[in-house]
Amino acid sequence: MVEQGQSPALARPQTERDFLLQVVQPGLLGLMDGSISTLAPLFAAAYATGKPHIAFLIGASAAVGAAISMAFAEALSDTGAQTGRGHPIIRGVIVGAMTFLGGILHTLPFLLAHLDVALYIAYIVVGLELIAISYIRFHYFKLSFWLSVVQVIFGGGLVLAAGLLIGSA
Repeated sequence: MVEQGQSPALARPQTERDFLLQVVQPGLLGLMDGSISTLAPLFAAAYATGKPHIAFLIGASAAVGAAISMAFAEALSDTGAQTGRGHPIIRGVIVGAMTFLGGILHTLPFLLAHLDVALYIAYIVVGLELIAISYIRFHYFKLSFWLSVVQVIFGGGLVLAAGLLIGSA
């Protein structure tokens, strides 16, 4: 329900459906994009250069760039008035923040000086990110957890393989 004098687009989520459309869905979109889209440049840089610091810089720049891009894309996609998706700036902030989080988590291990250790930790972090995405899909959208795991790991695996292949060339 919208309070008197308050714009419908600025209204706080009142129902579970509103919460899903205005908070969970933008957050999940950002987390998936950040977790998946930054894999290829990060791992390509790690394999191509063998230098964790360079991989970190490329991963961090990919996370920041993806976050900015996704935030603007979401904020400019619709006003939220017709779709019930909430205020576009709030959605943009949610998507941008979650995109950055998804991209930076598996980038942080490359602050370590040893490439092999950084890679192993990053692989574990990526796995945990993909399981978290699958769980969110299962919990909020009532999708099969194991089917979601397969779908998310398949998509992430394709991007990771692209990065590894390009970085090894």
